[in-house]
Amino acid sequence: MRSGNESGSLTKPAQGSCAEVFRVFLKLGLTSFGGPVAHLGYYRDELVVRRKWMDEAGYADLVALCQFLPGPASSQVAFALGLLRGNGLAGGLAASLAFTLPSALLLAAFALGAASFTGVYAEGLLHGLKLVAVAIVAQAVWGMARSLTPDKPRVFIALSAIVLVVFAAGAIGQIAAITGGAMLGLWLCRGNGTAVTGNLKFPVSRRGGFIALSLFAVLFAFLPVLTAVTGYQPVAVFDAFYRAGSLVFGGGHVVLPLLQAEVVTPQWVSKEAFLAGYGLAQAVPGPLFTFAAYLGAVMQPEPNGIAGASIALIAIFLPGLLLVYGMLPFWDRLRLRPTAQAAMRGANAAVVGILGAALYNPVWTGAVFTNQDFALALTGFLLLTVWKVQPWIVVVLMAFAGMMMPLLPL
Repeated sequence: MRSGNESGSLTKPAQGSCAEVFRVFLKLGLTSFGGPVAHLGYYRDELVVRRKWMDEAGYADLVALCQFLPGPASSQVAFALGLLRGNGLAGGLAASLAFTLPSALLLAAFALGAASFTGVYAEGLLHGLKLVAVAIVAQAVWGMARSLTPDKPRVFIALSAIVLVVFAAGAIGQIAAITGGAMLGLWLCRGNGTAVTGNLKFPVSRRGGFIALSLFAVLFAFLPVLTAVTGYQPVAVFDAFYRAGSLVFGGGHVVLPLLQAEVVTPQWVSKEAFLAGYGLAQAVPGPLFTFAAYLGAVMQPEPNGIAGASIALIAIFLPGLLLVYGMLPFWDRLRLRPTAQAAMRGANAAVVGILGAALYNPVWTGAVFTNQDFALALTGFLLLTVWKVQPWIVVVLMAFAGMMMPLLPL
């Protein structure tokens, strides 16, 4: 355990207001391109280095907690930082709303205008966005495989997850793969981690944490029952997005196969619209989970439009926020247990397999049809992985290339 200023505890900063929290995170929501890892870098620069909202060791501990839990890690860190600075739940909600709003509004607006976006150039642009999805997901699989499956046991867990989701398609197969990965982790992944130090101190009581965790569990267990009993479409939409948000381990891109199972399989959203929206989501700042706003707005059964976007957005973020709020009072003791660490290593390895399967179907099969498509997708992948070009720049380049493709001689 570290001591003194290096103890890892969160030095209690001077409290700010919810208005200050909202203003700072709105700026971050408008400018934070590049995905969750980049977002964590923006937070550190703006809030740890420049504004001194917490110390370096405390920030590292907070990031570790949010990476341990399912949900969008960068949004969970934003919520926790707002909770700390705003001295309570109102500050956390202000941070979450401000960071999420810019990209959610952009994606919902695109969805609402998509019907009038027709013609050969529009089709080419949308096809270019689908090819962006191929490059982005391939980059995610490549990077996650290197960090989350560095040894033979975890490679085995990832391959097992691929087999499981191929033969048991849909959300059930994905839930089984993550659960099975955690169980295999208990057996195969003990002793593969590094020592954990530090502690976290937030204005959340154990009682408040228990209530949040209980609410998460009740919603996860009973929303499917309520959907089956009532047959009410708004409840079904909330259930689908809540379940997807509850099972995302290992990064925002993992939400792709989960949402595909929830909205494309039941034909709420076409595969073409799904991939085009996912490609566009790479071009906007803020969390990738705001892709839910696009899906909620574009889906065919009502509620859709603004109502659908609002339901989907709240539902997909809610489980992650409940989990991080609920775990803050208990995290210090739990994260030191070898069994918890081993289970998470197994679950993260399974996530790599799930995302690898999604890279083929629906991403590859829905976008790559010709030699030119393959060349563009490969170019995007190399721009991201070799030349380290910002994702939004790759989106713009490939969308333009998609628009120009109809003009090329075959």
